Amino acid sequence: MPALRRRTLLSAALALPALRPARGETASRVSLLHLNDFHSRHEGGQASGANCRPDAACLGGSARLVAAMKASRAAAEAAGRATLALDAGDQFMGSLFYTYHRGLAEAAIQQAWGCEAMALGNHEFDNGPANAARYIRALGVPVLSANVDTAAEPALDGLVRPLAAFVRGGARIVVIGLTTEETPFTASPGPKLRFRDSEEAAERAIAAARAEGPATVVLLSHRGLPADMRLAERLPGVDVIVGGHSHTVLANRPDAAGPAPTLVEGRDRTVRIVQAGAFGRFVGRLDLDLDAAGRVVAHRGEAEEITPTMPEDAGAAALVARFAAPLAELRARPVAQSAAELDNAACRTGECALGNLIAEAMLAAAPGADIALQNGGGIRTRLPGGTITYGDVLAVLPFGNTLATATIRGATLLAALENGLSQPGAGRFPQIAGLRIEADLKAPAGSRLVSAEVLRGERAGRVDPERAYRLVTNNFLRLGGDGYAMLRDAALESYDTGPLLEEVFAAHLATQQPVAPRTDGRIGLR
Repeated sequence: MPALRRRTLLSAALALPALRPARGETASRVSLLHLNDFHSRHEGGQASGANCRPDAACLGGSARLVAAMKASRAAAEAAGRATLALDAGDQFMGSLFYTYHRGLAEAAIQQAWGCEAMALGNHEFDNGPANAARYIRALGVPVLSANVDTAAEPALDGLVRPLAAFVRGGARIVVIGLTTEETPFTASPGPKLRFRDSEEAAERAIAAARAEGPATVVLLSHRGLPADMRLAERLPGVDVIVGGHSHTVLANRPDAAGPAPTLVEGRDRTVRIVQAGAFGRFVGRLDLDLDAAGRVVAHRGEAEEITPTMPEDAGAAALVARFAAPLAELRARPVAQSAAELDNAACRTGECALGNLIAEAMLAAAPGADIALQNGGGIRTRLPGGTITYGDVLAVLPFGNTLATATIRGATLLAALENGLSQPGAGRFPQIAGLRIEADLKAPAGSRLVSAEVLRGERAGRVDPERAYRLVTNNFLRLGGDGYAMLRDAALESYDTGPLLEEVFAAHLATQQPVAPRTDGRIGLR
């Protein structure tokens, strides 16, 4: 990560590096406790990212997470530090807990670990504004985003604030929320919310915060580390960025993406950036010594991994058990047997066996369709080897998407495939069935698709830009998600309320005995 190293001033000690000498004497000592991108992982997970299983050592989990947060708070307070606990967004989506409870389980666990403010992540909009509003009311703490305009959305208007001010240890700390501008392409916020430019929104909020007097300004940002580093370079008046979205582990350990904190030279001060990975596997703590004006004169940070040997909080364990009770029977139902584990790691960059299987399930469920298209980022985890349960299927496809069909011209199909190839590694990468494509990912974006051929039916052959084709996809893509606006805007006809995608996939798996992973070269990459 050369850019990160180039912009980073390494610091592991409590005192600041000599490049930024202390501006004053310490007046307040504060610890920021932080979490991001929990994604409903109440039962923890394996190091590989697969769901927790009885025969595997599992990291994270709500009961251990709550215990670790409480221990971190107690240690900070024992050292004479006041604490402030922050969440940088994306509590939603990733397990059956969210699929069934739609955020109420997450809110309960956040209350248990003492969350005091949260930034809206893109996944908080996965089931629309009304569900986000229900969750915000249940959470009961400030939910922040300076760049989300809710004025035209009655469900959320008045529930989301740009910032919140806290007094800790005599220091005034202003926390400003930011949400990725890509949310309309990666979630379902509806047509009435407006996602404004983060830099402009942050600049206005910082000015408003500092107009009220001395303050330490913290951006609680769900935008990803690269975007946060750019913001740190450009904006004056930022002391700390507590980040999320990119699932980056910033910690003082050899396998981390960078140190905790990562330091960036801003326009008028050093900005400290922290982020604690994802899935509840790390708890972050940033100690700050502040002068009377709110400037940081010393710091120390770390992200502690939540290991299987750590203690559990009994109250949190009871909460998880209560929320898990209605899920057990559904989760345990066997669906199929698999000859081997089906990984999702490559589904955002190329052909993957799990993507093939899902696309083929979609095509089988829509007999009139010529081709199927699934976004790689919608495949959220791997399928295990051996017995596959319905709970495993729900973990792979947790969004509650419906099957959608559309008639589109070949030109629209080619544009959709080009969009899918435009950002290798992003969620839009196309997993396909009934189609063979060749692509050159080294070519400029917009010219990466070399060829596309329909494989079956009366429309088999090279894709004709003028011809009409029948597509089956999921309703998220058909309605323009992940940049597939052409499927929304240029469909000749469409139907978006088919069966649930996870039900289609589970039914298809049941016909494959045993399920066997395979790739066949349907996506050729140069």
